[in-house]
Amino acid sequence: MNTVSLIGNISTEIDLRFTPQGHAVCKFNLAVTNPFNREKTSFVPIEIWRKQAENTSNFCQKGSKVGVVGHIEIDQFEKDGQKRTFTKVVANSVEFLTPKNSGSQQQAPRYNADPGDPFRDSGEPAPDISDDDLPF
Repeated sequence: MNTVSLIGNISTEIDLRFTPQGHAVCKFNLAVTNPFNREKTSFVPIEIWRKQAENTSNFCQKGSKVGVVGHIEIDQFEKDGQKRTFTKVVANSVEFLTPKNSGSQQQAPRYNADPGDPFRDSGEPAPDISDDDLPF
């Protein structure tokens, strides 16, 4: 099984091109933050084909948050007499997660920003509870 699911922000300009056969292909890097170490970010090369590529190019820009589902593909080539390897994610589907008309100024939500998460940081001060109020 070769399946990848990523959520992140587009970190480069979207490069839309067309093959000689007329198929659209767009490429960009996706900045994906490690949920366990917020200081570590990976920049993953993404490749999208056909109509999905055109839609991504038309509706997204650098900074847009997207969800990508696809598969890992490893290309091997020779340059200057040396064998090189290039790993990328070829997307099967892309979901646009940045709301319309918000531009790229919207701050990315925190990892635990799910409103149903009882442990999320709401930004409010902790309630003042005395020891007499505790049942133990």
